[in-house]
Amino acid sequence: MAQIVVRNLDDRVKTRLQRRARRHGRSMEEEMREILRNAVHAQEPPAGGLGTEIAAMFKKFGLDSDIPEFRGHIAKPAKFEP
Repeated sequence: MAQIVVRNLDDRVKTRLQRRARRHGRSMEEEMREILRNAVHAQEPPAGGLGTEIAAMFKKFGLDSDIPEFRGHIAKPAKFEP
Protein backbone atom coordinates (compact mmCIF):
# COMPACT_ATOMS: atom_id res chain seq x y z
CA MET A 1 0.00 0.00 0.00
CA ALA A 2 1.08 3.55 -0.72
CA GLN A 3 1.82 6.19 1.87
CA ILE A 4 1.19 9.91 1.64
CA VAL A 5 2.76 12.60 3.82
CA VAL A 6 0.90 15.89 4.16
CA ARG A 7 3.15 18.77 5.13
CA ASN A 8 2.21 22.28 6.28
CA LEU A 9 -1.28 21.32 7.40
CA ASP A 10 -2.96 24.15 9.28
CA ASP A 11 -3.44 23.48 12.99
CA ARG A 12 -7.15 24.30 12.62
CA VAL A 13 -7.54 21.67 9.91
CA LYS A 14 -5.75 19.08 12.02
CA THR A 15 -7.92 19.87 15.04
CA ARG A 16 -11.13 19.62 13.02
CA LEU A 17 -9.94 16.36 11.48
CA GLN A 18 -9.27 14.95 14.94
CA ARG A 19 -12.76 15.94 16.09
CA ARG A 20 -14.34 14.44 12.99
CA ALA A 21 -12.43 11.19 13.50
CA ARG A 22 -13.57 11.04 17.13
CA ARG A 23 -17.20 11.58 16.10
CA HIS A 24 -16.94 8.65 13.68
CA GLY A 25 -15.06 6.45 16.13
CA ARG A 26 -11.97 6.21 13.92
CA SER A 27 -8.33 7.13 14.11
CA MET A 28 -7.26 10.30 12.34
CA GLU A 29 -5.44 8.18 9.77
CA GLU A 30 -8.53 6.07 9.04
CA GLU A 31 -10.65 9.23 8.81
CA MET A 32 -8.30 10.65 6.19
CA ARG A 33 -8.45 7.37 4.23
CA GLU A 34 -12.24 7.51 4.28
CA ILE A 35 -12.27 11.14 3.13
CA LEU A 36 -9.93 10.31 0.26
CA ARG A 37 -11.95 7.21 -0.72
CA ASN A 38 -15.14 9.26 -0.82
CA ALA A 39 -13.48 12.04 -2.81
CA VAL A 40 -12.24 9.78 -5.59
CA HIS A 41 -15.47 7.78 -5.80
CA ALA A 42 -17.73 10.84 -5.94
CA GLN A 43 -19.55 11.17 -9.24
CA GLU A 44 -18.59 14.32 -11.08
CA PRO A 45 -21.00 15.68 -13.63
CA PRO A 46 -19.70 15.16 -17.15
CA ALA A 47 -17.99 18.21 -18.50
CA GLY A 48 -19.74 19.73 -21.47
CA GLY A 49 -18.11 21.51 -24.33
CA LEU A 50 -17.48 25.23 -24.30
CA GLY A 51 -20.78 25.95 -26.02
CA THR A 52 -22.68 23.90 -23.46
CA GLU A 53 -20.96 25.74 -20.62
CA ILE A 54 -21.72 29.16 -22.14
CA ALA A 55 -25.35 28.19 -22.81
CA ALA A 56 -25.72 27.09 -19.19
CA MET A 57 -24.36 30.44 -17.98
CA PHE A 58 -26.92 32.43 -20.00
CA LYS A 59 -29.85 30.03 -19.64
CA LYS A 60 -31.55 32.17 -17.01
CA PHE A 61 -31.78 35.14 -19.39
CA GLY A 62 -34.51 33.48 -21.47
CA LEU A 63 -33.08 33.00 -24.95
CA ASP A 64 -35.91 31.28 -26.80
CA SER A 65 -34.36 30.62 -30.19
CA ASP A 66 -31.42 28.52 -31.26
CA ILE A 67 -28.18 30.20 -32.16
CA PRO A 68 -26.93 28.99 -35.55
CA GLU A 69 -23.54 27.36 -35.78
CA PHE A 70 -20.84 29.05 -37.82
CA ARG A 71 -18.86 25.98 -38.77
CA GLY A 72 -17.40 26.27 -42.23
CA HIS A 73 -17.77 30.06 -42.34
CA ILE A 74 -14.75 32.29 -42.49
CA ALA A 75 -14.53 34.70 -39.59
CA LYS A 76 -13.75 38.24 -40.69
CA PRO A 77 -12.24 40.77 -38.30
CA ALA A 78 -14.28 43.84 -37.47
CA LYS A 79 -13.32 47.08 -39.17
CA PHE A 80 -13.19 50.16 -37.00
CA GLU A 81 -13.14 53.35 -39.02
CA PRO A 82 -12.79 56.81 -37.53
